[in-house]
Amino acid sequence: MQSLEFRLHGDHVELNQLLKLTGLCDSGGAGKAIVAGGDVSVDGKVELRKTAKIRAGQVVTLGDVRIRVLAG
Repeated sequence: MQSLEFRLHGDHVELNQLLKLTGLCDSGGAGKAIVAGGDVSVDGKVELRKTAKIRAGQVVTLGDVRIRVLAG
């Protein structure tokens, strides 16, 4: 499994934007489609809210990629 770290520049990042900013998709719209498809988990639970607020300490998983979100 590939692990990435993402440092927040604020209080939170929207889930679809996180996928874009980490390079897992090309745009926020593509991120929304991935989330809507049920392919993304946050802290081990499937997340279907495209703009869910992801905060420091959470772990987002898409396929074999795990993103640890860290405080900026």
